[in-house]
Amino acid sequence: MELGFSQEEERFRAEVREFFQRDYPASILDKIRRGQRLEKLDQELSQQALQSRGWLGFTLPQEFGGPGWSPVQRYIFEEELELAGAPNLVPMAIIYVAPVIAEFGSPEQQQRWLPNILSSKAFWAQGYSEPEAGSDLASLGLQARRDGDHYVLNGSKIWTTLAHWADWIFCLVRTSREEKKQQGISFVCVEMSAPGVTVEPIITMNGSHELNRVHFDNVRVPVANRIGDEGQGWHYANYLLKHERLSYAHIGRKKRDLQALRDWALSQDLLEEPLWAARFAVLEVRVANAEMSVFRSLGGSLPAAAVSALKIQCTELAQAITRLGVDIAGLSALAYPARDESQWSAALAGSCPEGPVWADAYLFERAQTIYGGTSEVQKNIIWRALSAA
Repeated sequence: MELGFSQEEERFRAEVREFFQRDYPASILDKIRRGQRLEKLDQELSQQALQSRGWLGFTLPQEFGGPGWSPVQRYIFEEELELAGAPNLVPMAIIYVAPVIAEFGSPEQQQRWLPNILSSKAFWAQGYSEPEAGSDLASLGLQARRDGDHYVLNGSKIWTTLAHWADWIFCLVRTSREEKKQQGISFVCVEMSAPGVTVEPIITMNGSHELNRVHFDNVRVPVANRIGDEGQGWHYANYLLKHERLSYAHIGRKKRDLQALRDWALSQDLLEEPLWAARFAVLEVRVANAEMSVFRSLGGSLPAAAVSALKIQCTELAQAITRLGVDIAGLSALAYPARDESQWSAALAGSCPEGPVWADAYLFERAQTIYGGTSEVQKNIIWRALSAA
């Protein structure tokens, strides 16, 4: 199979690469290099820089502010963003809910929400998992009782990434009880400032505050904030999940991380040892294989089983790369400081600054095979598809 990009696509790559070298905020790239946490303002600056070129809405059709890219151009853009060391976009707004609004929202909803997403005036969170409905999402129980022109919400969502930054949260809610649990679920959007919405932080094992539990106590939500038809939320959720699971590939970041590890290993003469050389070779082959899988997805819509297989492949590969990083770091990876500015800066000024950075990455990436549907759930999807074939 011959792979290659056209001259036009290579010109596009050069344009994107030049943007990240010359016009993208250098302060954000510097924070990433130093392993510092990004704040909400950093993410806003990043998104605004992309939108200055009209690139932020790459998941949207041109009529809704998208750049009109081909699937190959989108792949090139995402790869160059990651090779440049820029942060990936916070996905909940532009990658997850914006395509749902564009596809299934009313004209009023599209005019209300999409411009604010593109201008970074509104951040969004995703309200899917619940304390008793994580891997079995269809068992969700956040109740949405109809009361005239409003729904009244009671219940909780959990593992809600960056809900403490969000202005809105899109939720799957239970509007009725049906024989089949996937029925009776609706897709509604809730203002985080609404009375009765509270956010409880969840601190992860690498010391970061990205996750939250969101409580809804008699929260009144206009029926006009429901996307699509009542009881059809599962259909919209599956449309979104395909976008979500494809977004975990991050081939450019895997290439960049593996090259950084190779340079580090070379500086320590590790690659002269066959076992280390073999580990690098295996991971490089796995990255190339994952890239081929992504290329195959560019031609059109993938079946659910193929999306699940790609999600497993790419998330487990991300974990394997960070495992290599902590193995190279050795004991220096154990000196993992608290994530306050002074202690983290002191650790990075030590004899092996790479150790804490790779320890942080290792701990963070443990969640990749859990969120967006666990690897076990993805294997069940693949098994059902094979059984039905």
